[in-house]
Amino acid sequence: MKKIIINLAFLLTITSMTQAANNPFFGKYRTPHAAIPFDKIKNAHFEPAFDKAIEELKEDVDKIANSSKPATFENTIVALEQSGELLNKVSSAFFNLLGAESDDEMMEISQRVSPKLSESSSYINLNEALFKRIKAVYEMRATLDLNQEDAKLLEETFQSFATRGANLSPEDKEKYRTLSAELSRLTLVFDQNVLKDENSYELLITNEADLAGLPESVREAASLKAKNKEKSGWMFDLSYPSYVPFVTYAENRSLREELYRAKMGIGSKGDQYDNKENIKNIVNTRLAIAQLMGHKSYADYTLSRKMAKNPANVYKLLNQLLDAFRPVAVNEYNKVEGYAMGMEQKNLTLMPWDWGYYAEKLKDATFDLNDEMSRPYFELSNVKKGVFGLATQLYGITFKKNNNIPVYHADVDAYEVFDEAGNFLSILYTDFHPREGKQSGAWMNSMKGQFKEGKEDSRPHIVIVMNFTPPTESKPSLLSFDEVETFLHEFGHALHGMLADGTYESLSGTSVYRDFVELPSQIMENWLTEKEFLDQIAVHYETGEKIPAELVKKLVDAANYNTGYTCLRQLSFGLLDMGWHTIEAPFTGDVVAFEKRAWNKAQLLTDVPNTLMSSSFGHIFAGGYAAGYYGYKWAEVLDADAFAAFKEAGIFNKEVAKSFRDNVLSRGGVEDPMELYIRFRGQEPSIDALLKRSGLSVEAAK
Repeated sequence: MKKIIINLAFLLTITSMTQAANNPFFGKYRTPHAAIPFDKIKNAHFEPAFDKAIEELKEDVDKIANSSKPATFENTIVALEQSGELLNKVSSAFFNLLGAESDDEMMEISQRVSPKLSESSSYINLNEALFKRIKAVYEMRATLDLNQEDAKLLEETFQSFATRGANLSPEDKEKYRTLSAELSRLTLVFDQNVLKDENSYELLITNEADLAGLPESVREAASLKAKNKEKSGWMFDLSYPSYVPFVTYAENRSLREELYRAKMGIGSKGDQYDNKENIKNIVNTRLAIAQLMGHKSYADYTLSRKMAKNPANVYKLLNQLLDAFRPVAVNEYNKVEGYAMGMEQKNLTLMPWDWGYYAEKLKDATFDLNDEMSRPYFELSNVKKGVFGLATQLYGITFKKNNNIPVYHADVDAYEVFDEAGNFLSILYTDFHPREGKQSGAWMNSMKGQFKEGKEDSRPHIVIVMNFTPPTESKPSLLSFDEVETFLHEFGHALHGMLADGTYESLSGTSVYRDFVELPSQIMENWLTEKEFLDQIAVHYETGEKIPAELVKKLVDAANYNTGYTCLRQLSFGLLDMGWHTIEAPFTGDVVAFEKRAWNKAQLLTDVPNTLMSSSFGHIFAGGYAAGYYGYKWAEVLDADAFAAFKEAGIFNKEVAKSFRDNVLSRGGVEDPMELYIRFRGQEPSIDALLKRSGLSVEAAK
């Protein structure tokens, strides 16, 4: 019996060694530019890799913390910066896939791994011996003769530990550890509930009369979606390319209402995916963490390390924009409502499922323009060529598809990016279309950050993920004007990552204040309403003809259509976010009622009972925008002011582009963002450029 047990143990050891040897995360990636070998990664590889990576990270930390040598910048700060290499590899692959190519098994893995990651984070942040060494280096910083990047790394390292509980008492550190683990779990559950609930809804239409008003391209996509589900008819869901065209064009008001209620009911129907209790627990856990750190609210806690600095400055911006844009929005609402009543020949109260429909009709009547008129000119492959070409014109970089770089789905393409001298700059992955297991929305992520070690400049691997209108059986992917704008937005984030030029990964690329990170993305949207750029990017997918000058004029003229309503919508999200994160006592009330109060002053449309935005607001409850959603409007002020510099010198001016690259895109988080901005622009930003771009009188708005 003993011999059998020994043999079994031997076999188990051999099996374990074989599995480890076959795990692609262990060892160097033998792929072009050491890209993630997605073709070899299986779900079964993740948990063993996470376990080993966490173990190695702790070993790295223990080595630093328990060193017998005096603490120095190199053996403590730099050593900590370079620790956890394997965990970075595994996490970047896993969490990118979790958003873009997930399944039930991955979601289950994430729930098991999440507390381990939270615990490992606390193991570092609450390590007294480690912080003692960090603090020792920090206290002698004036005598270290550090360069700017080194000094910033030291400052950020010390402050990140301080804001994560390093100065707490042993009892409070344990509280922080528990709260952090719980917050990690709650946000993960929130996110997965949204994905599962959204994917569970389908609207199958079998009566063709119910498709009245829908463009042929939308019908064809819905037919293909139904066919792929082995059903007859036309299928619609809550993904952007399906939902938005339906509520914009469908004449059937009751079906528009059904789709709207489904969208605004995600995570709030009282079933297994309901997020209302999660919301309470998330905001209360964040509040507990903030107050543990000595702050009144979570907003006070997190804004102390943002451009805005405090809630008062955020509300100042939101209210300033609300005062300027609300009269415009009310006027727009009255025009759309009046048009709707004239069109229907009866009194009509505009409901949220009516707004897009009648606003589009009025836009069509006013400008003789709708998305379907421009869509044939925005064929995806040509738009991609044009967007890449804009980067070439501005920054001299070029793109070359490389089919030897492994990708995680057949829809994904991988490009090598080169600088003006032909040097390798980055990998860029593009992932454009919706599918099951992919979250809705659009985002940019870093598969690998940029950093330098000695003479080696380790270049970044960047992915942009969208949910654009997919191709059909008869047509290629034809984008709406808004989808092209989204492409430019996410590509701006990608440029911020690809053009990074820093020594330390934690300060490189998009590792900047959250209310600064949207400047590089939002500035790119400005080119879309410039005739010179539209002439380059828009070509009819069948005839090859450039977009007609009169259509370009319509697109440019219509750029500010309903700009007031659009601004108020974004302000409402910012107010809702700030409402949840400026509470100073644990929240025990009604989630729906709280939402109505928080964003009421920015609402124009009739309130709809039994609907809720918060329950699917992933940006603030599962993403990184808690007490930070205002950053989109903050950055809009910046991007309008910054693009004015291009307008003054020429929208393709290389000198302005170089200054923007050198002072914004390549600098990462090494310097205070306002100092970077002033160096580029020569002045602090004001809302004047945004008002002017939006067609508002600067004097009248003051």
